[in-house]
Amino acid sequence: MIKLLKPLINAIRRFWRKKHLTQILLLSGLTFVLLTILFFAFTASQANVQSLQEGLTQTTVIYDKDGDVATRVDTNRTEGIDVKDLPEYVPNAVIAIEDRRFKEHNGFDLKGMARAFFNNLFAGSITGGGSTITQQLAKNALLSPEQTYRRKIEELFLAVEIEKNYSKDEILSMYLNQVFFGSGSWGIDQAAKKYFNKDIRTVTISEAAMLAGLLQSPSALDPYRHYDRAMERRDVVLHSMKELGVITNEEYNTAKNEKIILEDGGGSYIKREYPYYVDAVLDEAISKYGLTQEEIMTRGYRIYTEMDQNIQSMLEKVYSQDSVFPSGKGGTLVQSGSVLLNPETGGVLGLVGGRGDYVFRGFNRVTHMKAQPGSTLKPLAVYTPALEEGYKTTSILKDEPLQIGDYAPENFSRTFQGEVPMYEALEQSLNVPAVWLLNEIGLEKGIASLEKFGIPLEKEDHYLGIALGGMSKGISPLQLAEAYSVFANDGKKETSHFIAKIIGPTGNEIAQYKKKSTRVTSKKVAQDITSMLLGVVETGTGKGAKIPGMELAGKTGSTQLPYSDINGTKDQWFVGYTPTIVGTVWLGYDQTDREHYLSSSSSETVVPIFKTIMESVKPYIESEEFNTESVRTQQSGESDYKQQLIDQTEKWKEKLSEEAPKWGDRLNQGINDAKEKGRQLKDLIDSYIEP
Repeated sequence: MIKLLKPLINAIRRFWRKKHLTQILLLSGLTFVLLTILFFAFTASQANVQSLQEGLTQTTVIYDKDGDVATRVDTNRTEGIDVKDLPEYVPNAVIAIEDRRFKEHNGFDLKGMARAFFNNLFAGSITGGGSTITQQLAKNALLSPEQTYRRKIEELFLAVEIEKNYSKDEILSMYLNQVFFGSGSWGIDQAAKKYFNKDIRTVTISEAAMLAGLLQSPSALDPYRHYDRAMERRDVVLHSMKELGVITNEEYNTAKNEKIILEDGGGSYIKREYPYYVDAVLDEAISKYGLTQEEIMTRGYRIYTEMDQNIQSMLEKVYSQDSVFPSGKGGTLVQSGSVLLNPETGGVLGLVGGRGDYVFRGFNRVTHMKAQPGSTLKPLAVYTPALEEGYKTTSILKDEPLQIGDYAPENFSRTFQGEVPMYEALEQSLNVPAVWLLNEIGLEKGIASLEKFGIPLEKEDHYLGIALGGMSKGISPLQLAEAYSVFANDGKKETSHFIAKIIGPTGNEIAQYKKKSTRVTSKKVAQDITSMLLGVVETGTGKGAKIPGMELAGKTGSTQLPYSDINGTKDQWFVGYTPTIVGTVWLGYDQTDREHYLSSSSSETVVPIFKTIMESVKPYIESEEFNTESVRTQQSGESDYKQQLIDQTEKWKEKLSEEAPKWGDRLNQGINDAKEKGRQLKDLIDSYIEP
């Protein structure tokens, strides 16, 4: 075998040498490397690094859907410090632990990069590390936030550009003024106030080392909660400072033996208008686009959102009026959350996530809360798939005692009608017909429908009780609004979102919302559902939301208390929509117990709240009519038309009866006249023929 292959191998070698393939491959490789370098160098040169310093001293600005400034996300941090005004050991402490060769490199450290590369290689992913202080300025301020090798390379070239445009002192000043030190402190001067109640110019070597040590992990090393960890990290910084020769042995020993006394001089507070909406924007920027809270607070981003300031202001005004909401018990507020969005784009126009006091990025009952949606799930889980299977809005459903296995649903009234048209079952929010219908079309079709609407389900939710909103975890008001936007948008679902795009401090776009439209059901089915939900507001359980001059479709929902001896509800919902806006309101206690529950029905509480909201925003939304009428109106219209035909037919019969004798006499006279004329004609002809 070897003898047979040897001639072939020799032939390949001769061909390889003759064609100079080694040189060609080497040249190709070098050309690729050169082009890659040129590409990243060109990309870096296009970034406006000259504006970096200005951008990092600005606050993040939130814009509304029209591009107008809605608010600024501001902290009480100072304008910033210049490292030239600090004791040398303050910036040296940071350099010693964060970037030991800061004063020597030109933006990147090859040794650090090599060490980080092999660490990432062994880890199988980008785990960070190897970045210089200059690279950290370039990170996210100039680039998108994803952790990839390409971004690391771009970061390297941008760091070189930054070094060309700024001095080492300017770079270090920018870094120290915007970096996060934990406990709500951005910038080293604010951190000195937070932990020592001192101006940064007066801190000791030991205190400077502790602050520098916090940069590794501000939360895990927080001295207020983890004092010993913070002190251990301080000692590491001091040792590194001694190794670099920026402090003497005597200064090292003195600093290491110093017991640091913490004194809270006040941390940063967050100043912004529209707090619930802005915090939801920050959540999305962090969870979806990979930014960090610290970067948003310090790097002067411009975040363009879908907010309508008029709608947001009106929503907040409604929530500031305690008289709109039911009185709480035992001094506990009845809580609520509301959201309004554009069904055509999915953009959130306005949002309020609670009542009473609210802390920065606190609990938002529109985006964070999960609750059982009750009967609001019926159109999604039952009636939409039933219409898709061929049922009509007027199809007759059974409303009689029902037991399927161990499950026996009951109507709220505990009565039965025997049979009921689908649209009436929905208008009255009857439970038994909904469960009966889901069982008829098949539970799996209801589950598939909910998944198409974007409703998250657990394994425990796969049972007939899902027809009535029986869920183990539940959904958020935002998820419910997004699902109902399908009916207002002719069967298509747009992903709900707050952010349109994010611009970095140097003017580069680092994130943009990408529209994602999903066909959930047909336009015909969506219109049929709307025609039934219009009836809910006209004559059904949601009639308390009716507003003159506004076509509104909607659905009520409530969940039972876990106490059989108490008459009341746990959660109450109303979700409603016009052709141009969809809104959801949730009402309830954060913690329901035997003392804290809703004693009135949803028609008496959550429905009037929704009406108040829609009345307040009515001047700011487009007034459009649906392309369909309520089923009841359609039925009434058909009946009137039939009656008109019957009445007209009777009139015609009556008229015919009255006119018939006259027409008979006229007909007889006509016949006699015709006969006479015929005789006269015959006599005339005969006179010409006879000789």
